[in-house]
Amino acid sequence: MDIWWPQWWLSAKNCSLFWIFSFFFCLKILDSLLKFDMDYWRLTNLVNLSPESVLSSGLKMYMVESKGGAIACMLFSLLLLGTWPALLTLLERRGRLPQHTYLDYTITNFLAAVIIALTFGQFGPSTPERPDFLTQLFQDNWRSVLFAMAGGMFLSLGNLSTQYAFALVGLSVTEVVSASITVVIGTTLNYYLDDKINKAEILFSGVACFLIAVCLGSAVHSSNNADNKTKLDSYSNDCKVGTNGISSFKPTNSNPGTKNDLEDGDAPRKAKFGTAAFLIELEKTRSIKVFGKGTFVGLAITFFAGICFSMFSPAFNLATNDQWHTLKDGVPHLTVYTAFFYFSSFCFVIAMILNLTFLYYPILNAPKSSFKAYINDWNGRGWALLAGLICGFGNGLQFMGGQAAGYAAADAVQALPLVSTFWGVVLFGEYRRSSRKTYTLLAGMLLMFTAAVAILMASSGHRK
Repeated sequence: MDIWWPQWWLSAKNCSLFWIFSFFFCLKILDSLLKFDMDYWRLTNLVNLSPESVLSSGLKMYMVESKGGAIACMLFSLLLLGTWPALLTLLERRGRLPQHTYLDYTITNFLAAVIIALTFGQFGPSTPERPDFLTQLFQDNWRSVLFAMAGGMFLSLGNLSTQYAFALVGLSVTEVVSASITVVIGTTLNYYLDDKINKAEILFSGVACFLIAVCLGSAVHSSNNADNKTKLDSYSNDCKVGTNGISSFKPTNSNPGTKNDLEDGDAPRKAKFGTAAFLIELEKTRSIKVFGKGTFVGLAITFFAGICFSMFSPAFNLATNDQWHTLKDGVPHLTVYTAFFYFSSFCFVIAMILNLTFLYYPILNAPKSSFKAYINDWNGRGWALLAGLICGFGNGLQFMGGQAAGYAAADAVQALPLVSTFWGVVLFGEYRRSSRKTYTLLAGMLLMFTAAVAILMASSGHRK
């Protein structure tokens, strides 16, 4: 597969080193944020902080409370949530089984929630109005816990679905369609749950932009799919693909001891981005075979993922604010950090159960595997672990911003296709050598997303 990254990045050892560096860098940021009881993040002062100075300051639990701090969380979350799908797509195109990748991803995704709970959620004295994380674990708040766990279940199902949708319809379209559905449904639910703290005339103008974007996203996929078919049909006779697609490719060798074309650097010399030869070489290396599978299958999975994503934020909202008054009198609401821990815990459980099942009973004709094969598969494991960590911190920041400015406004982070489309074009050659119609639709889609982000953030309110 054609990719511009140097070969240094593609070795498992260097990939793991990069993940370890990134992990400790994130820890440093978390430690630094505990220094200040402030409305926004003074990133220029991070290098001067230490745990000792934090503990001696006597500050209370860090909570984002201002609109400025909430927007900072949303923007950082947007960057993180738009990047992790690119890492999973990279591994799928390298031939790593999605079951292996998602199991690794799930572990560090849960680890991020634990880190956040034991730092942000535990720092400072515990009070009856705002108990710390460990105190809340033993309180009678199981009704709110169930809402948080339901949100984790929806997120787990959505993330699992998108892993297969990435292969079938591409990174950009998957993110566009699923994110747009999330905003149209999820934002509407959150607006009413949050007692309309967001400006409706501004908020729903942003929702309309997302709705237009989902229509354009479907059109982009249809046009790009037609472009690829034209390329393949016009290919030389010995490589030409008929209307039934290519079915003679052998499954990718998932033996972790061997290198595929992407790792040994041969693919860039075989085919250029966007050509028919590139599409055929990609089909040989990837773990999920897409030739012969119709547009309907990929879009159906993508729409299912969007429905799941649209439900996890309202469920989390109910867990932290108890709008339905399910808690007993005197029992404090779950803090964002405690709710996020339960949210991620159930997300972890669902993901482990489903992916361990898919090892032996794969879907979409993916190769079978086993738990032993997963344990021994270190090919790209560092990237999968990094993806889980990035997604975990991204979700945490989204919830922190939503608790302060309204979860409806926090749905602006669903504009992550602005980031993932960049990765899709630069890393994976999506839309290279496509038709003018495809480029026009793509530009319109990105324009609508940019407008939607600005409008949704402008609708931010302030939770009392």
